[in-house]
Amino acid sequence: MAALGRDAIKVGRPLDREGGLREFDILAGRGFISFLAVPRHECVHVCNVTCYG
Repeated sequence: MAALGRDAIKVGRPLDREGGLREFDILAGRGFISFLAVPRHECVHVCNVTCYG
């Protein structure tokens, strides 16, 4: 995600807005990563990783 740079505020859910807490599907939809991208500080904070099954 850090390789996305400033575009990290646009990936994942919610689809209708940029910024804020984002969710990105992993493992073919069997989990997701919750993260907060902070372009001003040039960093990504991973808040939660959830895997199902």
